[in-house]
Amino acid sequence: MEVIERYYPHLSELQREQYAALYSLYTEWNAKINVISRKDIDNLYIHHVLHSLSIEKLLHFRPGTSVMDVGTGGGFPGIPLAILFPEVSFHLIDSIGKKIKVVQAVAEAIGLKNMTTCHERVESEKEHFDFIVSRAVMPLQDLAKLVRKNVRNTQQNSLPNGLICLKGGELQHEIAPFRKQAVCLDLNTYYKEPFFETKKLVYIPL
Repeated sequence: MEVIERYYPHLSELQREQYAALYSLYTEWNAKINVISRKDIDNLYIHHVLHSLSIEKLLHFRPGTSVMDVGTGGGFPGIPLAILFPEVSFHLIDSIGKKIKVVQAVAEAIGLKNMTTCHERVESEKEHFDFIVSRAVMPLQDLAKLVRKNVRNTQQNSLPNGLICLKGGELQHEIAPFRKQAVCLDLNTYYKEPFFETKKLVYIPL
């Protein structure tokens, strides 16, 4: 939890309490339903929470923005972002029902009011959002094709609506189809922990 407060020192008391509660909640749920690698639960705040929050380095969502988290798994990046942006609405979806069960339980336990969930594949989602976020779910080109239908035409943020993905490793071949539009940030520019040395954020306007 200290690492979150170090990088985000201006959190409200409620936000601090919500982030602090995540460790015990995920430890408890992970013992029943494996949503985070058992070896990785001790790295929850760096590998999952802080990694999710890195999207804020690209864009500070304006109040009233709507965001869909595709393939949220255990609730990342959606839950950490929903805590950071209480005036933004988040919709978290996953094709695995037991993962959505965990996400719902964690959100209820910390009192998140700006988040909804759905057990579904993204192909079935009909609603429109300002941004789609995702963490290493599938290749960029495949994901962009699937979510283009869900991106709203009207704009309200400093960047055009589109897709924001957290990725790792070599991305040249994935970015190639979008090279004239894609923005790629190296996350080790913002965070000094070794975990972020190969982590990147990719934004594609859609």
